[in-house]
Amino acid sequence: MMGLMIVCATQVVMAQGTNAHWPTAAKDGFGTSTTLASKVWFTLANGVMTEVFYPRVDLPSIRTLQFQIVTGTKIENEIDDTVHGLELPDQASLTFRQINRAKSGAYKITKTYITDPRRSSVLIHVDFDTQTDAQLHVLFDLSPNDKAALVSTCGVAKLRQRQCTFVLGFADTRAQARATARASLARGFAAVKREYEAGWERYVATLPRIAKHQPQFNMAAMVLKGLEDKTYRGAVIASPSTPWNGGPSGYHAVWARDLYQVATAFAALGDRATANRLLDYLFNVQQKSDGSFPQNSWVDGRPIGQGLQMDEVGLPLVLAYQLQRNDRLTWLKHIKPAADFIVRRGPRTEQDRWEEKPGYSPATIAAEIAGLVCAADIATTNGNRAAAKSYLHTADEWAGKVEQWTVTRGDGGSGYYLRITENNDPNDGAKLEINSSTLVVDERKILDAGFLELVRLGIKPANDALIVESLKLIDQLIKVETPYGAGWYRYNHDAYGATANGGDYDGRNGVGRLWTLLTGERGEYDVARGNLDSARKRLDTMAGFANSGSMLPEQWWEGSETGSATPLAWSMAQFIRLAMSIEKGRNVEMPRVVLERYER
Repeated sequence: MMGLMIVCATQVVMAQGTNAHWPTAAKDGFGTSTTLASKVWFTLANGVMTEVFYPRVDLPSIRTLQFQIVTGTKIENEIDDTVHGLELPDQASLTFRQINRAKSGAYKITKTYITDPRRSSVLIHVDFDTQTDAQLHVLFDLSPNDKAALVSTCGVAKLRQRQCTFVLGFADTRAQARATARASLARGFAAVKREYEAGWERYVATLPRIAKHQPQFNMAAMVLKGLEDKTYRGAVIASPSTPWNGGPSGYHAVWARDLYQVATAFAALGDRATANRLLDYLFNVQQKSDGSFPQNSWVDGRPIGQGLQMDEVGLPLVLAYQLQRNDRLTWLKHIKPAADFIVRRGPRTEQDRWEEKPGYSPATIAAEIAGLVCAADIATTNGNRAAAKSYLHTADEWAGKVEQWTVTRGDGGSGYYLRITENNDPNDGAKLEINSSTLVVDERKILDAGFLELVRLGIKPANDALIVESLKLIDQLIKVETPYGAGWYRYNHDAYGATANGGDYDGRNGVGRLWTLLTGERGEYDVARGNLDSARKRLDTMAGFANSGSMLPEQWWEGSETGSATPLAWSMAQFIRLAMSIEKGRNVEMPRVVLERYER
């Protein structure tokens, strides 16, 4: 249930909206408290509050909440009729302030957002500055997931500054929701804000210091911490957004692949407790009885997608090795079943890391090889030399054949890695349908930089001739120089993105955009080859891709997030990992046991 209490100096009227669509996924603000008692999260975009999630981080209860401004017979709204600005009042907190100025110049609305650390409520301090007799009306859209009534208690007074505290309380019953809102209001906005910000400031004080981009680094860490569910601990959603109204869950679901990226970021921060909690979630909540993992799930573990993505089976094993989770119970119940599954089902995958194509993917095979080598180390620790021998034999065989399976030699040249091959013959000219469009292309003409996972995970050296040669083609085909530095598409002919005129992606007519995290992956390659100056430029570029709220997007194009998932946990995690790798002078998440086995 959701309760809403408003005490405001202006007239406030409640009105339920009828918009059937989710708001833009390009959020410039995201907030929640550091406490477990407050099970509520908010997002901001286009000058208004968009989704509010309660009681889980994957369950939106409100889609949009904004003000209508009524002056006589004239009606305006914040999204369409104001120019939007955003401020970060406290660089060490998930506190956001929206400043909306009327295009007509008649008024200004300033709103500061926090949540109550002691209970599930969102507080908004509103300052309405106008010389007219305008009235504010609250317009909101409830999520289809919210079956509760909206309750309001209004007090109206005529104050010169027209300030108000606006509280949304959430609970299981209407009466409890009302009590939640009243309790937050009784404490006062200033007192709640002090406690909210103190919690985040204490967290930021524990973070490492880096040479450059400290505020962006801190924001990335805070967002990752905030994206963890407060009931199902260890469940970090990919993004608090639904790009282009797509899918049953949007991006507010848990992917094992993304969770690996986030966990390695926490480990790089020195927060091994949180990293271990994420691994516990992978093993105890998501992992299936056959040792595999679902394509993705709700935070409570219920599977959503039905695809089998073999990198999502391999990467948890790498994480377990990195966190030294080699106790006997973990080995028998989780490590061995996953490694055995890889031996049975790999190296081919039903879906690659872009969740689109079946076949032999360099990125997926890298995760499988690394996972098996890490599992072998844990098997040895537990005295099972037969299993260790089997895993290493398979890993070595696949490491020796990955070029045979995924490198096309074409006209006799040195060859280059393909994005994916339908079968194990990269030279047969098989036709590949681009899932994000209707285009069908010779698989030898589709390239991505996924082969860099072979370097990141320690299987191939950075100066490997095929890696170097393939990167030349990648930079010719899918690299774009931006005002902030180089960015890369996922692969050539990609159509997953907003349409050419900025419209919503409809599954067929989009235009692929630059992916923020790919700049970070290239930076990790630079670290592996010892070029820290180049890696620092990649970090600069990633920071440049952030929006006004320091949110790093999934996709970037011409200064816009294009409606893609923002903030994307993977992008935020990649920023942290690259920054820490630069500080350490080595890739901090590279599994040493894999590097030592294949080091040349």
